[in-house]
Amino acid sequence: MPELPEVETWRRLADRTAVGKRIDKAFAASDELIFDRNSPSSVAKHLKGRTVSGTHRKGKHCWLSLDDGKHLYLHFGMTGSLWALAAREQEPSHVKLCLELSGGTRLLYRNMRRIGKVRLLDDVTALPPVSTLGPDPLEETLSLGWIQEKLAKRKAPIKAVLLDQTVFAGVGNWIADEVLYQARITPHRICAELTPDEIKRIRSCLMKILKKAVEVDADSTRFPKSWLFHYRWGKKAACDVLGDPITFDQVGGRTSAWVPTRIA
Repeated sequence: MPELPEVETWRRLADRTAVGKRIDKAFAASDELIFDRNSPSSVAKHLKGRTVSGTHRKGKHCWLSLDDGKHLYLHFGMTGSLWALAAREQEPSHVKLCLELSGGTRLLYRNMRRIGKVRLLDDVTALPPVSTLGPDPLEETLSLGWIQEKLAKRKAPIKAVLLDQTVFAGVGNWIADEVLYQARITPHRICAELTPDEIKRIRSCLMKILKKAVEVDADSTRFPKSWLFHYRWGKKAACDVLGDPITFDQVGGRTSAWVPTRIA
């Protein structure tokens, strides 16, 4: 599933491509799973002639503001993505929404597995799921004191709490594993038992990883070679960059990749 860095990269793409542009034409595929609150035809009709006035993101959720006060909400599910194409470039398959912008550029929302949402909303932040999210680590300052207070109340494993979107909006499975790997903390560690130094390391690693991933446009080939990310996937995932064995456990209902010999 796309996580915070991917969605932020697409928001920036939309910002560069669409803000200040008029939507000359809009195509919305006939898909009641994606367009679950507004019919595709009504979405396309409303978008035509509107101007994109801004782009926003919180966690894994993105939306475009329109000049009439409405917002085009996009959730990417498991396989969603945003594309920007020139007028004559060939479109990929599984396009669910296409905005033809003044100047000829097209902004596309693609989703292969149909797990995602496109909605027209009056106020995205006032409605679930966005209204239930915790702070966004990239957009909002997460002070060390705030994190200490949040974690001190939790008796769940740190891996499960890192994935809790009401605490850390946008953090997904690979990011949580990477944070704990670099912070040298087991995913099984109970939050309420974390030391101040461990919490400090978690905060530092979280911010460093998110900023780097966004800096390289969420292109995993440009992630530092020392990251666990490059070694945690597939049947051949056996050792990290140092040759230490990777262990795979279920923590909080999700598979966790971690390296026992790296624990401080």
